[in-house]
Amino acid sequence: MKDERRRIMDRIAVLIPCYNEAKTIRKVVTDFRKAIPEASIYVYDNNSTDGTAQIARDAGAIVRHEYMQGKGNVVRRMFREIDADVYVMTDGDDTYPAEYAPQLVAPVLEHHADMVVGDRLSSTYFEENKRPFHNFGNSIVRSMIDHLFRTDIKDIMTGYRAFSYEMVKTFPVISKGFEIETEMSIHAADKNLQVENVVIPYRDRPEGSVSKLNTFSDGRKVIGTIFRLLRTYKPMRFFGILGLVFLILGIAFVIPVFADYIATGLVRRYPTLIVCGFSILTSVISFFSGLVLQTIAWKNRQDFELAYNAAAEKKEEKMKKKDD
Repeated sequence: MKDERRRIMDRIAVLIPCYNEAKTIRKVVTDFRKAIPEASIYVYDNNSTDGTAQIARDAGAIVRHEYMQGKGNVVRRMFREIDADVYVMTDGDDTYPAEYAPQLVAPVLEHHADMVVGDRLSSTYFEENKRPFHNFGNSIVRSMIDHLFRTDIKDIMTGYRAFSYEMVKTFPVISKGFEIETEMSIHAADKNLQVENVVIPYRDRPEGSVSKLNTFSDGRKVIGTIFRLLRTYKPMRFFGILGLVFLILGIAFVIPVFADYIATGLVRRYPTLIVCGFSILTSVISFFSGLVLQTIAWKNRQDFELAYNAAAEKKEEKMKKKDD
């Protein structure tokens, strides 16, 4: 298929970020062409050295490149360059079944869903995935986000999703690497976007295919992303918890000082008293910082709604031009 840089409004665009997936990319492209014949299939190569790009091109995909390393950087490029009514994002490692793509697309087209999540964790993921720390990490991340952001997304880390045009064009991609899925999930939860879950089977990578995800280093980045986005999207909760911790510490350590003063009439631990004073002062500052930042966060949500509406109008204009 010819790579055309002019902005065509695709009905369905399949987006496949790839880094050294020569063993599986041909099958992935072929499977998605069969599953969604009307879709345009884009493979974004991220500095592969094993011929992934050429294999994908030979299989019929539109191949483009992102030279900044990291999945988040690839997603930013894809979302920026592709215009489509519906987007399907998958991985090039053949772990996600292409035949379920129509089930992911349907809620976007029929129910106006903003994001549809391919839920692996409710099916075969824990049996198929051979890396136990991956399983444990997925469970921890899901529990943290469910608790902190009050979301019903069943699989936070899945790379198999469908999106609306409005979601793609209003999502600010900040993450550079594998934290991108976590960022997407939290963004959707915070902005009250319509999210649906579709249970899909998961199969482990075929023999010879190697995962690029490092359980510990990437897991640390994911946890860091959760707390960074909690601070950004829910500052009152973040700074409120921080302030409460400092308040409890200050009160806990000042009680013995006052008890000693009542008993003896002397303050014999001035350093402790001073530290307690600073701790309580930090608690007060943290509380009011959260209050101010919460107001700013609320204003950002209002601005997002306007940007979302503008994206919807732009989509209508593009579709009219395409029909003409």
